[in-house]
Amino acid sequence: MKRITVLGAGSWGTALAVHLTRVGHRVRLWARDPELAADLAARRANPVYLPDVTLPPGVEVEALAADAVAGAEVIVLAIPSHGCRGVVRAAAPHMPSGIVLVSAAKGLETDTLLRMSEVVAEEAGAGRPVVVLSGPSFAMEVAQQLPTAVLAASADAPATELVQAEFRAPYFRLYGSDDVIGVEIGGAMKNVIAIASGVAEGLGLGHNARAALITRGLAEVTRLACAAGGRRETLAGLSGLGDLVVTCTGTLSRNRHVGIELARGRRLADVVSGMKMIAEGIRTTGAALALGERYGVELPIATQMAAVLDGRTDVRTALDALMLRRQRAETEPALPSGH
Repeated sequence: MKRITVLGAGSWGTALAVHLTRVGHRVRLWARDPELAADLAARRANPVYLPDVTLPPGVEVEALAADAVAGAEVIVLAIPSHGCRGVVRAAAPHMPSGIVLVSAAKGLETDTLLRMSEVVAEEAGAGRPVVVLSGPSFAMEVAQQLPTAVLAASADAPATELVQAEFRAPYFRLYGSDDVIGVEIGGAMKNVIAIASGVAEGLGLGHNARAALITRGLAEVTRLACAAGGRRETLAGLSGLGDLVVTCTGTLSRNRHVGIELARGRRLADVVSGMKMIAEGIRTTGAALALGERYGVELPIATQMAAVLDGRTDVRTALDALMLRRQRAETEPALPSGH
């Protein structure tokens, strides 16, 4: 039994707290909003972010990050990408040395273009290994104990093995990886492609169009990941293809929902204002394009989705632009990693 703290009481953080308690750990769940923390503690449920799921008695709810991380052996960071740095910076002075940090957020920091594990490592300091948790994993399905397979990725092999051992359950299987770059680029970029897939669905363009978008989206994600130093085979696995498929097709996907609503003619601001949870692809799109420019990688789907999200074009014109691009060979020689 480990003492595990989950920072972030959204849908994913709550689901992980429930899961980790079920497998026998002592869990603290920290909510940034004191009112949410009080409500969670009183109701033993999170009706806003994870309805119909009861918090087990073993989950302690905390409103102060310092109290939440004190004495923890593992800290899970389930915080939206734009809030990650601030939360880790505030909690770092209270974190035990040598603690394993699990980054469960998918996105890029918009101003620095850093991946979430890089943000966590910068703020937490040396001596605290970071493990990335990623893969096709809707929070509600994990909370309902439906079969799920994910990746634990880190340059620190013992930390990866610890997360694999302590997070596993009969319904929750973890594979290990040392390709942190590939895993995180896949986890961030799939949200961008899911918005495009939602647009195609909302326009009623059929299964052929969605299959093409998902497949070419995978090629786009793979190009960027390999240019940044990731491995091609990683993107053919759970954190690439697996996460892409579930996010582009699953009814629980927030990013797919954004695309569908844009295709129906709604303004982005209206779509976002009606959502309780964050669709990371909205923020990630611009950051992905900047990263692509840094590495000289063409990202046609992300480019068109950025134009849609910024209001510079409409959804039909954006998809027409993708179809009318110059025809080419499907596969191209792979760039060496890091180029």
